[in-house]
Amino acid sequence: MKNILFVFGTRPEVIKLAPVMLELKKYPEKYNVIICNTEQQKELSNQTLAYFGLKADINLNCMRPNQSLLEVQTRILTALDKVFDTNKVDATIVQGDTMTVLCGALASFYRKIPVYHVEAGLRSYDIYEPFPEEVMRQMTSRVAEINFAPTEKNRQALLKENIDDKKIFVVGNTVIDALFCLSDETLNSAKKYFENFGIRIDDKLVLITAHRRENHGERIDRILDAIEHLVQKYTDHTFVIPVHPNPNVKDKIYSRLEKFSNVKLLQPLDYPYLVYLMKNAKLILTDSGGIQEEAPSFGCPTLVMRYETERQEGIDAGVSVLVGADYDKIIEHSEAILSNSRETTRLKAQNPYGDGTSAKKIVEIINKYN
Repeated sequence: MKNILFVFGTRPEVIKLAPVMLELKKYPEKYNVIICNTEQQKELSNQTLAYFGLKADINLNCMRPNQSLLEVQTRILTALDKVFDTNKVDATIVQGDTMTVLCGALASFYRKIPVYHVEAGLRSYDIYEPFPEEVMRQMTSRVAEINFAPTEKNRQALLKENIDDKKIFVVGNTVIDALFCLSDETLNSAKKYFENFGIRIDDKLVLITAHRRENHGERIDRILDAIEHLVQKYTDHTFVIPVHPNPNVKDKIYSRLEKFSNVKLLQPLDYPYLVYLMKNAKLILTDSGGIQEEAPSFGCPTLVMRYETERQEGIDAGVSVLVGADYDKIIEHSEAILSNSRETTRLKAQNPYGDGTSAKKIVEIINKYN
């Protein structure tokens, strides 16, 4: 039996790794799945694990208030070193581009344990956009034994960096698998959740998320300027904003938008509740990576409030538009959608990121390696 260690710490990592964990757990005679949560996002990650019926075997509680990136990295690496000391690990699986991903890959590499990287090959080619994720995912690719690339574009990016083609497999994105896990009962529960908050879910719903580190400071001010304009112009629309707990974001959002009756500021949402909003939204404004991948499955126009995106497939397919923190672009593209009906602005293109079978493909490849 092989011991497969999953290392993650944020909600997006849980969402994208859960289908792989569940698929591997179908083979208990062959694999022992060890789930390790660094708790980079403690509440969000554990909450989302529970939704998938999963629970961490190891919780590392690595975060401290206002710590630097260097402090986070040091704490996670030190904690993971103890994990490897006390567990026999045959392979480590990480996903994406967070500090947890890099630390999980490095800790494994130092012990010559194979690293399997889910969602490999995403690139913006600007080391500060997104910061620090662009560098973290590039470094992870260098030590990974297997790179599971979501798209052919991601595969080409890895080949360009001289990653061995034998180590690259195009499998789609597991985030689409996760969407298909949602039952009608779960979505009905989400509907009641918003009704209890007095939030009207209709064809005039706008979903907004903003949290990325590179959007702190002046950029978040420009984004909020644009949102404030839209809120006041489209008073018949409901703007729902799950607010990230980072005070650099939270305090500004509340001070600028709390006063408007058609703005609903919420705590970070459990995964199915966020999916319910995406499914029903007329427009999404986001700087999130995962939402760029998920929204096309629901035909929802998405404005990406970043200057560079490693998810160029969505831009090329016309399912999302890159607007940065540019006030004029946010206004122009938002008004083009909000001034028309939801029915006429729905997207017809297929989701370029996957078909919901990625986890099965990944496990089939892992079987060949083990």
